[in-house]
Amino acid sequence: MTRGEVMFHSLAVELPDSTEGKLFGAMCIKAPNGKAGVMFKGGAIIIKLEAAILQEALRLDGAHIFDPMGGRPMGGWVQLSEAHIDLWRHYAAIAMETVKKIEVVKKSKK
Repeated sequence: MTRGEVMFHSLAVELPDSTEGKLFGAMCIKAPNGKAGVMFKGGAIIIKLEAAILQEALRLDGAHIFDPMGGRPMGGWVQLSEAHIDLWRHYAAIAMETVKKIEVVKKSKK
């Protein structure tokens, strides 16, 4: 297991009210409402951030908006390499607090 994978699994255990799951075929960490805030793919962590904190993360060397299919970037999701592993915990905690607040609207059956 790589250093990044070890850190990802540690975050999944440490972050309050979170569980590991899958999103787009990648490992992810989900809030109780089922919303993902953190993913791990290809040795990098992908974190859902908003506004100023997103811009802060994007200023890190090599950080960029996550683009899982090439040409279709996912707004609000920043990808950070293992070079910034010391910041993963910080950004992951912010992301999970944010996604916990997303209200999930259940679709009614027609």
